[in-house]
Amino acid sequence: MDWTLRELQYFVTACDVGSFTDAAAELDVSQAAVSRTIASLENRLGERLVRRTPRGCEPAALGQHVMPQVRRVLAEVAKLDEVVRTRQAILRVGYAWAAVGRHTTPLLRTWPKAHPDIDLQLVRHNSHTAGLAEGVCDAAIVRTPVDSRRFDSVVIGLERRMVAFASDDPDWRRRRQVTMSEIATRTIVIDARTGTTSSELWTAGTGPEHFVESTDVEEWLDTIAAGRGVGTTAEATASHHPRDGVTYRPISDGPRVPVHLAWWRHDPPTGLAALIDTLTAIYADASR
Repeated sequence: MDWTLRELQYFVTACDVGSFTDAAAELDVSQAAVSRTIASLENRLGERLVRRTPRGCEPAALGQHVMPQVRRVLAEVAKLDEVVRTRQAILRVGYAWAAVGRHTTPLLRTWPKAHPDIDLQLVRHNSHTAGLAEGVCDAAIVRTPVDSRRFDSVVIGLERRMVAFASDDPDWRRRRQVTMSEIATRTIVIDARTGTTSSELWTAGTGPEHFVESTDVEEWLDTIAAGRGVGTTAEATASHHPRDGVTYRPISDGPRVPVHLAWWRHDPPTGLAALIDTLTAIYADASR
């Protein structure tokens, strides 16, 4: 048997109100539609569900037998409707390395209070678009420009550029800051897909001679801790990824790192405006 929800609803309503005419008024359809729908169901069953009487209708023997189960089915459907109607919207925000650094936990704690109807979820994905192009998030925090033909983006803040080096480095371990020219004398560990470091940070002819590529932040940190190179990165990495054996220090003349929020150009996600406002305010407050 193929049962439709409309047939079940018409059957229960007719029995509850006692006539096809009153059921039609209750359901906002014609009396003929109620009669025809119930008759079609009865024809498939080969037995009457509803007994027609001079004053209206009432459940027949089969109708009385199936009525409890039909009511349970309709109640479950009503629950499903309620779940769909009241569910939270989900805003998945991707990042490759460090989300928003030291601001990440405050963001996750305060967002539900300010926006209880939108569930903010952070998703780590090590790609140039932090998972946006791959479809694993709705918006992404990135620190390198994205393809403007596909994505829209806005700069939500600026972060200091830091150098990361082995904590037992004999020349730098007691330094409070380092210069770009000093870094250029070292082997530089980079993540070519998502990192913010390339030879373009230095004036032509003054950059490092040796680069070593890593595949993600963990390999980047392991390589630096082993003393096989140093790295430059956004300030957020230092907050998000402290590591025994790795020391972070500011670069005194290092260019700041712009932090972008990106999303699909023709598919802005639910809650985007609120997220932009929140993240922009976070970085503005931090700069004061």
